[in-house]
Amino acid sequence: MKEKTNWIQIVFIIGVIGIIAGAIDPMEGSVVIAIGSVFLALASYLKNDRHKKHFLIFSILILVGVFFLFFWSNLGGIGGTSTYSGWWGVTIITYPIGWIATIVLLIKRAIQNKNRAGIS
Repeated sequence: MKEKTNWIQIVFIIGVIGIIAGAIDPMEGSVVIAIGSVFLALASYLKNDRHKKHFLIFSILILVGVFFLFFWSNLGGIGGTSTYSGWWGVTIITYPIGWIATIVLLIKRAIQNKNRAGIS
């Protein structure tokens, strides 16, 4: 019997891989993390997952933080000898917050799925 490809599950797995692989180098990997978070949000929306709002919010947080990361980098940085105060770094904080929240949610989902399956 021919198995039907579950594209939503594949998109979800690609998103998880992107979130984890991008963390190897958080600056250059930020684009990979951002794309991975969008894939997670898309897959959870298409699957009508109960955590779809969380994935969407965390994805927006990551995208905003990555945008400001590149924005300030393009302007020459912040703090130190830059003309911009180090306090502008607060705009970047949404990136690690969104990433950590996504990882925590993925771990929580894995534990819940393990308990639901009855695996000890």
